[in-house]
Amino acid sequence: MTLNLPKPSVVSPTLEDFIQAESNLAGVSKLTPLLSSSYLSEVGGGQVFLKAENMQRTGAYKVRGGYNVLSKLSPAERKKGVVAASAGNHAQGVALASAKLGIKATIFMPIGASLPKVQATRGYGAEVVLVGETFAECLKAAQEFAIKKGAMFIPPFDHIDVVIGQGTVGLEIIEQLPEVDNIVVALGGGGLGAGVAAFVKLYNQANKRKIKVYGVQSEHAAAYPPSLKAGKPVEIQTTPTIADGISVSKPGKVPFELIRKNIDKVVTVSENEIAKAILVLLERSKQVVEPAGAVGVAAILAGKLKLKGKTVVILSGGNMDPLLLQRVVRHGLAAAERYTTISVMLPDRPGQLALTAEVIAKANANVVEVLHTRHGLGLKISEVELNLSVETSGHEHTLEVVKALKAAGLKPRIIEARED
Repeated sequence: MTLNLPKPSVVSPTLEDFIQAESNLAGVSKLTPLLSSSYLSEVGGGQVFLKAENMQRTGAYKVRGGYNVLSKLSPAERKKGVVAASAGNHAQGVALASAKLGIKATIFMPIGASLPKVQATRGYGAEVVLVGETFAECLKAAQEFAIKKGAMFIPPFDHIDVVIGQGTVGLEIIEQLPEVDNIVVALGGGGLGAGVAAFVKLYNQANKRKIKVYGVQSEHAAAYPPSLKAGKPVEIQTTPTIADGISVSKPGKVPFELIRKNIDKVVTVSENEIAKAILVLLERSKQVVEPAGAVGVAAILAGKLKLKGKTVVILSGGNMDPLLLQRVVRHGLAAAERYTTISVMLPDRPGQLALTAEVIAKANANVVEVLHTRHGLGLKISEVELNLSVETSGHEHTLEVVKALKAAGLKPRIIEARED
């Protein structure tokens, strides 16, 4: 027996395919808002808007592609049920789409998948099977189950009808902001980027426009740059990244071809840059965005993309475990030098710790942790070393704290920007 995959409805998408997909999604996905960002506009040099797909049903854009492909299944295919493998957003998208169409869905998720995502997937009516320590093990189990049951296996990105469904994000952007000049999108396997880029280029041809589309990847999982250089999908060795939602070792064949033809540029961003972007979105835009959904903002903040005119950045998802959010915020604070460790050598006599804390307080900084050491290399018998974890408002404020400590006759040095 072989793996059953949905038959592609088209070979090469047209504008009409995207318009039909938008019609199919009526009442299933919702029109997410386009939010202006004065802060990002100031940093980026042009007017920046945020397409808030983190506010989409299921918390991500994935329901668009999932529903579009499932809606094209025949009655006989629907009766057999569908199977998917995912650690999060694809799982929820397929689960909701299946519930809307009355199709039995079995979703395989890794044992380590976050509890909120598992609960949400079950909440949409899918049967969840937790298996495998890695996604590869989970995927293998899902495919074996689909073959055994004769059910349809729903790929997360490597299918033209999935791509067309995801591309309705681009259609909505142009409907909401017809004068848009640039669109920035996260790239993992490439479903969203391929759909948006393909639609935009078709729209450009039909309307004599020059809207550009830019892709952004985590530098720890950047399969597209070498693939585009090679002219074919290339498998890479990924390394752990907080942007796990776009951590894909090899582009899908279908999205790769569309991205190769239609996307204007692909850039990568670091872990620190992603963490800073999440922090900015929380503080400035009041948006909770998962790391994979924040890479476009990271590229603008880091100066990787300097775009003129009106730019829309797609916030592709907002499904983040609260514990991960806590860690990422701390990482972002450290990356922005707002959480720093300062070392101060002091004479070992009463009152020195209080003096140091008073100087820091007068500099309007906050001490959150103190490590007091009397023993160590380089310490004299009459000396102690204080390692102080200090919260500041940023790099300049940290330098002011150091200056204040020096003015008080102390000898501070910055050890590191702390992550926790």
